[in-house]
Amino acid sequence: MASKIILITGGQRSGKSSYAQRLALELAENPVYLATSRIWDDDFRLRVERHQADRGPMWTNIEEEKLLSRHDLANRVVVVDCVTLWATNFFFDNDSDIEKSLEELKAELAQLVEQPATFIFISNEIGMGGHAENAIQRRFTDLQGWLNQHIASTADEVVLMVSGIPVKVK
Repeated sequence: MASKIILITGGQRSGKSSYAQRLALELAENPVYLATSRIWDDDFRLRVERHQADRGPMWTNIEEEKLLSRHDLANRVVVVDCVTLWATNFFFDNDSDIEKSLEELKAELAQLVEQPATFIFISNEIGMGGHAENAIQRRFTDLQGWLNQHIASTADEVVLMVSGIPVKVK
């Protein structure tokens, strides 16, 4: 089995995660939910635990901030939620250095998708919401846009979510 890459992108609350989870359950009885969010405090940890419980026992839940490829995901269907938070972790750790962050993200992505699995990446189109008000936000928007373009260029399928409706782009 070769790897398959599906990118699901769109604005906030456009239905990306729900769509990705439904798709994963159509493709596998026991998909993997690979969450990239950094746990900043106890309140957020409780939110994560609530989301895990809501997904149900059919999911294998993995929390991983940066090194996604260190997990054995061979022959699994994997929802990576989300690219935006994953990129944020690199951007934050690299003191807002776009070039270094993008280089590290691309390298980690390349290692991850070497595994024979179906990867469903969820990402945000944060540049669609207008011009960011400060330099750091603008720099992150650039990083996110370039990373989305990179993933889309290698993806087998790209879906744009618009108001809960999946629009096939590729």
